[in-house]
Amino acid sequence: MSTLKVNLLAISVGNTRTRVGAFIDGVLTQTATFVNEKQSRILEAVKSGFEQVGRRDDAVVLMTSVNPRKADELETQISEITQRHVRRVERDIQVPIGRQLDPQTIVGEDRLLNAAAAYDVMRQACVVVDAGTAITIDFVDGTGTFHGGAIAPGAQLMLDALHHHTALLPHVEFARPDEPIGHNTQQAMQSGTFHGLRGMVHELVEKYAEQVGQYPMVIATGGDADLLFRNDELIDRVVPDLTLMGLAVTLRVAREQAKEA
Repeated sequence: MSTLKVNLLAISVGNTRTRVGAFIDGVLTQTATFVNEKQSRILEAVKSGFEQVGRRDDAVVLMTSVNPRKADELETQISEITQRHVRRVERDIQVPIGRQLDPQTIVGEDRLLNAAAAYDVMRQACVVVDAGTAITIDFVDGTGTFHGGAIAPGAQLMLDALHHHTALLPHVEFARPDEPIGHNTQQAMQSGTFHGLRGMVHELVEKYAEQVGQYPMVIATGGDADLLFRNDELIDRVVPDLTLMGLAVTLRVAREQAKEA
């Protein structure tokens, strides 16, 4: 296990939310998450986090994004706040994870970072479930190679689609249902979404296990992970900050490689 400890302001820009985290000597000491429309709050979190990290001479600001327009907008402002060059994943620094994918495939940075963080801790085959705007179910083999997986609409996206593409179904916020049988339309939509997503994840993990001949560890992350998978016997760990941890792993490995070069 590496003894190199990073000092890092980590920013993960998602489709709906942005998460900011401060790592001091490799330990995540502060996190904040806001919807992307709350840009002033995001920048306040950046300022607060950098007040801790910026005291260290080796501090780095590292950003990942699946929302390029929002990330480009934030990058300029974050650079002004921190007076540091904002490094970007896959542009300036590569995620340290092997990849077994079709040629020319473009994979979301968050999926790669989640895989890198999960394998860095587990050091064995695992499935990473990221339950956000979309839900991804990805497989990493025992050598630390990312093979891809499955992508489906996330919980709120499913509910919004039902509302927008039907004549009578209402707008419903995602919530954990009290029982599987919905006694009104709202409950029925929540139940279908909740159990549908859990059932999909269970089915895919089973299929992955059959294909590779072993049953992997399963790690869940993302904004809906706790709501969907709390007390689920399939899920070994729920790790809300997995993407931020992936940013720390990425920086640490890059520095280790630079020292060895």
